[in-house]
Amino acid sequence: MFTIIKEPIEINHVIESVVHPHAGAINTFIGTVRELTHDKRTLYLEYDAYIPMAEKKLEQIGAEIQKRWNDARVSIIHRIGRLEISDVAVVIAVSTPHRADSYTASRYAIERIKEIVPIWKKEHWEDGERWIGDQLESTEYPLGKPGKEHLND
Repeated sequence: MFTIIKEPIEINHVIESVVHPHAGAINTFIGTVRELTHDKRTLYLEYDAYIPMAEKKLEQIGAEIQKRWNDARVSIIHRIGRLEISDVAVVIAVSTPHRADSYTASRYAIERIKEIVPIWKKEHWEDGERWIGDQLESTEYPLGKPGKEHLND
């Protein structure tokens, strides 16, 4: 499962998708909305994405993990829309035969998401707001740069 959704993420569903008989470990990363960033109080976040490309990039990350860590299974779900403090924004589940690989692969997945997946967040503070995320700007596109697919489209 490599999807972008607007509804709350069903964490157990993500975990169940990577269970298999050869897995000795399942590592789950759950990214949530925090209240304080650099001493600035966040009121809420808005996530947006270029959905078709974001899902392809999530699949790419899954393929990279499966290539590096044999017998790995991966699921990544990212939520878009308005998220309140403590809401779940992303869930990554990785199963591998050995625990060390599941930890390393999970860390690899979240770092790659930040590097290559066109997902942006708008931070809303008491004194302002700002869009964060430059993946779209730093990615090379053979057919030209796409526009974002917005929530209201």
